[in-house]
Amino acid sequence: MTLTSARTVPGVLELLPAEQIAFQDMLDTIRRNYERFGFLPIETPVMEFSEVLLTKQGGETERQVYFVQSTGALEQGGRPELALRFDLTVPLARYVAEHEHALSFPFRRYQMQRVYRGERAQRGRFREFYQCDIDVIGKDSLSVRYDAEMPAVIYSVFRDLDIGPFQIQLNNRKLMRGYFESLGIADEQQAGVLREVDKLDKHGEEAVRAVLAGPGHGLGDGAVDRIMSFIGVRSQDHADALARLDALQGSGARFEQGRAELREVLGLIRAFGVPESHYALNLSIARGLDYYTGTVYETRLVQHPQIGSICSGGRYDDLAGSYTKSHLPGVGISIGATRLFWQLREAGLLGPVQSTVQVLVTMMDEAQLPAYLALAAQLRGAGIATEAVMEPSKLARQFRHADRAGIRFVVVLGPDELARDMVTLKDMRKQEQFQVPRGELVKTLRVELEQATAMARMGRG
Repeated sequence: MTLTSARTVPGVLELLPAEQIAFQDMLDTIRRNYERFGFLPIETPVMEFSEVLLTKQGGETERQVYFVQSTGALEQGGRPELALRFDLTVPLARYVAEHEHALSFPFRRYQMQRVYRGERAQRGRFREFYQCDIDVIGKDSLSVRYDAEMPAVIYSVFRDLDIGPFQIQLNNRKLMRGYFESLGIADEQQAGVLREVDKLDKHGEEAVRAVLAGPGHGLGDGAVDRIMSFIGVRSQDHADALARLDALQGSGARFEQGRAELREVLGLIRAFGVPESHYALNLSIARGLDYYTGTVYETRLVQHPQIGSICSGGRYDDLAGSYTKSHLPGVGISIGATRLFWQLREAGLLGPVQSTVQVLVTMMDEAQLPAYLALAAQLRGAGIATEAVMEPSKLARQFRHADRAGIRFVVVLGPDELARDMVTLKDMRKQEQFQVPRGELVKTLRVELEQATAMARMGRG
């Protein structure tokens, strides 16, 4: 028989158990915080009708879509009827339009699922990856107060992930477009200018300046200078953010509406309890997607700016306009969990991980298997995740198995322990062991596990 080479397709992240536990811990932390703020879970199918996914899309998006076609349909030709979702926003729009009359508005949902894009194979770019989204969808209208809630959720998530100091940076597309209007830049030009401005941190000031002044946009030196000055605004603290907003030189209804919305959002962010050190104005943030219309966000690790945004999102006027006549404005954020995990691993920011198995019950004498199984059942009944050794082997080998699998505690029940109704408990991390009366094992283990968890959070093993 010819063996097929065992290899992973490019553009996916396949993890060994210890890293998978760490990744799952990240997802659990994100989910826990989303639920803490009152968001409800939904899931949508991995496949959607192609016409739904590609509504008002095409171009670059269509070139990245994975179409789905059964072998029986290959002969029919034409574009396949189904495609894999490339984000969670388009499926959400379809979901809300389809179930609109069964939902309670404002509709608060979270969704944590894989999405698929035909990315060019390169380091750190994924074709299959998890997105973790929340959105608040209104019916007919949605208060800007919900825009201020998003940074509160972001702060709660990344505080609990404990991956280092971070800052949530804010802007408002109305403010930006209103400012461009005051410079005489027409509406049809503004989307292109916004996309270029959004590249400031990635490409640098000189590159953005050259593109704005070049033939594609043709802006005069005076307009370019004023745009570069505007997008260079950064705030240091809450009072500074408000002062810089007040000092902006712009005019027009759209500009003033954007300024008023940012003022309100800033005030409410502080009321939500987000520390001043964790949010700031950054007027270069535009977000490249054209459907954003108001507040926009990006979150960055202060000590690792090279990682880029770790959470982004914003306000949009009409989520499901392609599928329903109802007006459904919303605001939301997204965490690309797979890419974030990969970046944190590459930067060495992931701490030690404990196995999901907390205890290993060893086998000293095969004839005593019922006693070992009873002990394991007792621990599981007390809520302690326990593996029982099922086949005889040398005790040293069983210890090596626990060590390699990351199991912190090992219980030994030998002839001496059985005779005295005791057990030996070994901490594999500290390489320490002691005996405990059988009746006190659960209580002792709970104390040891709590201490181990607390020490792990402190980064001290």
